[in-house]
Amino acid sequence: MDLDELDVTSAETKATYAEIKDYVLKEHGLKVSNLYISQVKRKCGLEVGENFNLAKSEDAKQPNCPEEKEKAILEALEHFGMVS
Repeated sequence: MDLDELDVTSAETKATYAEIKDYVLKEHGLKVSNLYISQVKRKCGLEVGENFNLAKSEDAKQPNCPEEKEKAILEALEHFGMVS
């Protein structure tokens, strides 16, 4: 069997948060948080793991990802083949 004939599994097309952070830092010089990455992934309809670090109060405010960082994260997701 030729390896080129094998389909890429969904696990192989997913980048870790660390890989996304490294890519954004190298390509754009921006540091992004896991929170920002998960916000962008949700906007794209991608699966996001459960958050175990929840706020203690229900009315706690979360910062929203700045547009510049959102664009950089989107580019990283495209680079890793997670969105097109």
